[in-house]
Amino acid sequence: MLLCSNVFVPMYHLKKIHNNNANDPFVLKHGGFKNGKLEKYSHFRDWIESSFVPGGRIGEVVGRTFEFSRLRIFVIALIIFGGLLLGRVAWLQIAKGDYYSSLAENNSVRTERVEAKRGIIYDRTGRPLVRNAANFILYLQPADLPLDSGKRAEILAKTAAIVYPDDAARQQALINGLDDRLNKLVPGSADYSRPISIVDNLDYDKAMLFNLAGQDLPGIVLSTKDLRQYLTDGVLSLSHILGYIGKVSDADLERDSQNYAPIDYIGKAGVESSWESALKGQSGYSKIEVDALGSAKKVLSEQPAVDGDDLELSIDYDLQKKSEEILKSRLQAAKIEDKAVVIIMDPNNGEILTLISLPSYDNNLFAQGITADEYNALADAPDKPLFDRSISGEYPSGSTVKMVVAAGALQEGVIAEHTTVDSTGGIRVGQWFYPDWLAGGHGITDVRKALAWSVNTFFYMIGGGYQNFNGLGVDRLAKYMLLFGLGMETGIDLPNESPGFVPSRAWKEQVKGESWYIGDTYHLAIGQGDLLVTPIQDANWTAVFANHGTLYQPRIVKAVLSDNDRTITPIQPKIIRQKLVDPYNIEVVRQGMRQAVTSGSAAKLQNLPVEAAAKTGTAQWGADPSSVPHAWFTCFAPYKNPQIVVTVLVEEGKEGSQISLNVADDILQYYFAREKNPNATSTAFSLAK
Repeated sequence: MLLCSNVFVPMYHLKKIHNNNANDPFVLKHGGFKNGKLEKYSHFRDWIESSFVPGGRIGEVVGRTFEFSRLRIFVIALIIFGGLLLGRVAWLQIAKGDYYSSLAENNSVRTERVEAKRGIIYDRTGRPLVRNAANFILYLQPADLPLDSGKRAEILAKTAAIVYPDDAARQQALINGLDDRLNKLVPGSADYSRPISIVDNLDYDKAMLFNLAGQDLPGIVLSTKDLRQYLTDGVLSLSHILGYIGKVSDADLERDSQNYAPIDYIGKAGVESSWESALKGQSGYSKIEVDALGSAKKVLSEQPAVDGDDLELSIDYDLQKKSEEILKSRLQAAKIEDKAVVIIMDPNNGEILTLISLPSYDNNLFAQGITADEYNALADAPDKPLFDRSISGEYPSGSTVKMVVAAGALQEGVIAEHTTVDSTGGIRVGQWFYPDWLAGGHGITDVRKALAWSVNTFFYMIGGGYQNFNGLGVDRLAKYMLLFGLGMETGIDLPNESPGFVPSRAWKEQVKGESWYIGDTYHLAIGQGDLLVTPIQDANWTAVFANHGTLYQPRIVKAVLSDNDRTITPIQPKIIRQKLVDPYNIEVVRQGMRQAVTSGSAAKLQNLPVEAAAKTGTAQWGADPSSVPHAWFTCFAPYKNPQIVVTVLVEEGKEGSQISLNVADDILQYYFAREKNPNATSTAFSLAK
């Protein structure tokens, strides 16, 4: 091949030229050789017009195609670039090696929980009693903080300044608290990856400042959680039912660290606590690749959260509201302190329609973040507003327990329905006298009259016996009390229920170091002495006589709503015991309670639009005989086909036949007026919408 400055000419072309084959299309035209040099040529192909080979030797043309001066420049540039590169590598590996090594350790895949929305709680008419609102929270992610102590201190100081801009003392307290928490953590441990709460319910303006700060505050995370708002609309007695949620405690985390983090909320009281697992839902997760500053780079995988189930309560909001108004009005008129209970339940299935414990509190204080001073004011208040008297209060039952004693005596054959006792004002045993409440007594009394007028003498005798008459005795009294649910929790789906107490011979000997005396049996038979019951137990054994012999487990939740409220799972009634005594013995007691209304201590209920049956009770309490008794009243209506049981307790209310009876009467009047004309009194549905 001949190399020219402007064109390459294949050697086989030259051969063809020498052959002077003018018909070959690849042959170059020429005028011949002159002085041994090839002159001008033209290619037959039309895409090349002409080619030149300048004069001179071929060797000289080849030499000028590669210049060594340019190679030297390239080599020098390559050496300089390599030196810079090696210097940079040395700087990163040696001078800054430790710094970037620590950052690289934080480059990882993080698993972040996706919060489930907490379920909503409704009353039995569909009225929402709670809702979820937006809530900014701020927390610290220890693994994302710089290891350098100076930079960490700078981040905490900036954070505190935004949270408490005008309060240096609170700023320093926040910094110290976070430092203490961080100093207890071991880098690389499981706790090191768990968040630390800084503040909840952050103001919108402050939240935006943290949002703008972004990567300038590594390790400080702004997030949102649902803020619980309780729609009680002034009906504060709902607070004991609904309860509230609060930050998880260390004890909560020890019980369940898999489903809760330190920044989470958990039900602390009421339905929020007892139905926590259903309301909470199931958290999801996202596996996220993050850089050394903790910033998310991409989502690797995720599992969506499952929102919590909604709950439909058996509570009737309108009835709860009206009953609270009635109770407060009666207490105020009688100038009695607000320490009282009202329970309204369906005796046919155990559903609680109304549950009132006064005094109460505003559970929104807890949901919004109660201060230490506010909490201490509630906890230390002498009337104990945080205490749910309806299920946790333990009181002497007074005469309301006589229903149970009468049923036991009939069942054991101690008496028949027509057995009579001559009530002359009390009985005397040796030097001790056990009085009736009516001076001079009630005369000849059978079991129905004894229930209607609450004749103590009759129950002294059938409980403890007298002279030649053998009573039930302490063991059989305890047997029937336990059978009707005294001395044990009812199982209502609320936390912190008390079991009450049924005394026994063995207990007194062991605890008090005393023998059991006949006087103890007499006191037990009329609901005094060491016997203690809760209002929910009282309502529940009243329901046994209303429904002809079945003991149900009381319940607050009526149904569980899941799958966006499209799937309704009703809570089935739970029977604890049936046929506690023979049906006829139940009927005899019912007749005695009915007689209390027609001609006895509850005669005021005669004005109701339906027939009712009732039992009054006055309970002495405490060691001081001058203490004002508690007032009990319990009833059911209508008599033949009962719809509701109403039980009222007023602490230090004097007599059950007065204020407690008046409260129950007002409630029954309202209830049955509403039953006759629902639209005249019910506002729940319109309010819910």
